Amino acid sequence: MKVKVYSTQSCPYCKMAKEWLKEKNIKFEEVDVTSDQEAQKEMVDKSGQMGVPVIEVDGEILVGFDKPKLEKLLKL
Repeated sequence: MKVKVYSTQSCPYCKMAKEWLKEKNIKFEEVDVTSDQEAQKEMVDKSGQMGVPVIEVDGEILVGFDKPKLEKLLKL
């Protein structure tokens, strides 16, 4: 399962999402979109959103930290 988290350093929901994933022992790739314009464009292209976090699970996009939806995508 491939998990990617688009986030910023100042976003409290991003921190919560990443901590939750770590607690569940789920490996993920963290992409800081603060200064990486290419990553920011990729995130917007995939989600249609500028807000973070944007979490991608095997190609499925979740905008925001929504635990029930994330658990469903991760099959927990």
